[in-house]
Amino acid sequence: MSEAVRPGKADLHIHTAFSDGMASTRQILEYVEAETDLDVIAITDHDDLRGAMKTRETWALGRYRFQVVPGMEVTAIEGHIIALFVEEPLPSLRPVEEVLAAVHRQGGLAIAAHPLSWLTRSLGKRTLERIAASKLEGVYLDGLETANQSPGAGLRLKRVAALNRERYHLAQVGASDAHFLKSIASACTEFPGRTAEDLRRSILERTCRGVNGRHPSLLEIGPGQLLRQTWRGILVTPRTLGWGPTAMSFVKRIFSLR
Repeated sequence: MSEAVRPGKADLHIHTAFSDGMASTRQILEYVEAETDLDVIAITDHDDLRGAMKTRETWALGRYRFQVVPGMEVTAIEGHIIALFVEEPLPSLRPVEEVLAAVHRQGGLAIAAHPLSWLTRSLGKRTLERIAASKLEGVYLDGLETANQSPGAGLRLKRVAALNRERYHLAQVGASDAHFLKSIASACTEFPGRTAEDLRRSILERTCRGVNGRHPSLLEIGPGQLLRQTWRGILVTPRTLGWGPTAMSFVKRIFSLR
């Protein structure tokens, strides 16, 4: 396929060292520029916009061929929501309806992160059905990750894609959920165009698709790096939001899913 007609490529789920990622914002920008063919990236740290804002500030001072979208991976009671094109902090450890409404009040887009995953806090089928049936203002999803490289997500991707075709008809999004540089672009969203605005339009019009690529091996990442990141991942929500609220959110989650 020629350069003129190839689809745009975006990785919409990347973590920095502000959260539980293992790379700085500058390292991520330099890696994307030199080692990938991505046109758009989104920085989506857990319940924290600082990494996204810092990445965009650093990007604005350079001359990069790709664009940066600010975002956040919000921890709702029922699971993780990727909020894209947001500029202000969002409520965490709150019911999913409240999170979705807050995203849309900012004019942002809400994507279900690694839905149905058994290993990571994720929206389950019951919650997806509840959202689909909601008549509340702003309470809806714009897309689902149908391609994602986080541990435990891959086993459910076919089920997610089938449910989306049969029931939800949302935009199909691909994202690496990268916590390591070498994981960036291992899954992506293909869309018509090249720019962040083209991407936004494609999600709204549901003309994009999620694509899984090659994920780096354990040896490529390094066992030590993986262990350190796993520990950071376990601590990221209580460190950001507090141990008490985090623990209580799991109790609320049990009752919300009944």
